[in-house]
Amino acid sequence: MINFPTCKINLGLHILKRRDDGYHDIETALLELPFNDILELVESKESGFTTSGLEIPGSGNLILDALAEFKKHKPIPPLSFHLHKLIPMGGGLGGGSSDAAFALKLLRDHYAPEIGNAQLIEMASKIGSDCAFFIEGGLQFATGRGEVLTPLSIDLKNKFVVLVNLGIHVSTKEAYEGIAPNSNRVSLKTVLEKPIHNWKDELVNDFEQSVFAKYPELALIKDELYAHGAVYAAMTGSGSTLFGIFESEIQSIQWSRKVQYETYLKL
Repeated sequence: MINFPTCKINLGLHILKRRDDGYHDIETALLELPFNDILELVESKESGFTTSGLEIPGSGNLILDALAEFKKHKPIPPLSFHLHKLIPMGGGLGGGSSDAAFALKLLRDHYAPEIGNAQLIEMASKIGSDCAFFIEGGLQFATGRGEVLTPLSIDLKNKFVVLVNLGIHVSTKEAYEGIAPNSNRVSLKTVLEKPIHNWKDELVNDFEQSVFAKYPELALIKDELYAHGAVYAAMTGSGSTLFGIFESEIQSIQWSRKVQYETYLKL
C-alpha cells in the first residue's frame, strides 16, 4: 500500500483581513506539482511511524494526526507508516500537509472506500489549512483560511516550472510580521483569468514584501528567474521557495547564490 504525496505552489496570495479566531482570511490559487514524497502503509502487530530521506525535525507529524482523525470515523487494525521524505520542509511547498492528505487517501482506499472525497476533505481541513487541497489537488482557488476550495480552469499544460530554495527557513509567524491586510483591491481570481504575461505586474504574493525585506537574496533569485526567461516568477506561500514558470523547457540555471535544492518540472 503505497502512494506519492505531491507538493504545491501558490499562484498569488492576498491577505485580506485578520479573523476573530486569530487566523487570516486569504485568497490564493494552489497548483499541484509532480514533485513527490513516498508514503507506504503496512498492517503490523504494533502501530509505528518511520522515516528516511530528508531529516524531519520534531517528534510529531501530520501523518499521525491524519491517522487519529481517520480512526474517529472507521475502526482499523494496527498500522505502520513509512515516509521517504523528498519534498523540503519549511519552504512553502505544503509537503507536510500533502503527506497527511495522502495518508487519509491510503486509509480510505484500503479500509473505507465508501467514504467520498467530500468527507475526506472535511477530515483533512481539521488537520491543517493546506491539507484539504491535496485530497483532489489540481489547480484550485482557496479562500477563508485556505480551506474553502473551488476548481480553476487555467491552461498551464506543457509549461515548465523551476523550483529553487536557498535553505532559508521562514516561519509563518515571521512572514506575517509587517503585513498589512488589504481587502480593498482587485480579486486575485480576476488577475489569474488574464493572460499569463500579465501576471508579472499584477499577480502578487503579499508575503514577499516582508520576507524579501529580511532576506534580500530571495528577491535576487526571483530576478534571476525572470532574467532566464520566466514568464512569471514568485515566492510560494510564506516562503522561502521561489518558482518560475517558463513557456519552454529549461534544464539548468547558474545561480548567483548557493542553493540547497532546485527542481525542473513539466506541467
